[in-house]
Amino acid sequence: MNKKLDPQLLIFAKSMRHTATDAENLMWQILRAKRFMNLKFRRQHVIKPYIVDFYCHEIGLVIELDGGQHGTDDALEYDAERTKFLEALGLTVLRYWNHDMLGRLDVVLEHLWQVCTGLKESR
Repeated sequence: MNKKLDPQLLIFAKSMRHTATDAENLMWQILRAKRFMNLKFRRQHVIKPYIVDFYCHEIGLVIELDGGQHGTDDALEYDAERTKFLEALGLTVLRYWNHDMLGRLDVVLEHLWQVCTGLKESR
């Protein structure tokens, strides 16, 4: 899927790991090192031409955490196109708002658990 990646895109993805939002940092603490359902997640992973927040190859899952900038009409349209592209690759895309990650973590994790369970069972 990621053959012949643009080196600049990889550098940008790496730099994004160092400028993560509070919500992204919290999610990474939950997902890293197979802590969540023994699944391996990558953060700021390149799926050309995009960089996704979190990716699990084993179950084909992309997790995106969205801040307020994603609420504009242009951003919603861009995110919809991006999701359509990723889904065309056979990936499942989940989007959570940063404020839900930070304020309703139990709800986010319950939903994520259910989706991951379903994806594991279907593979």
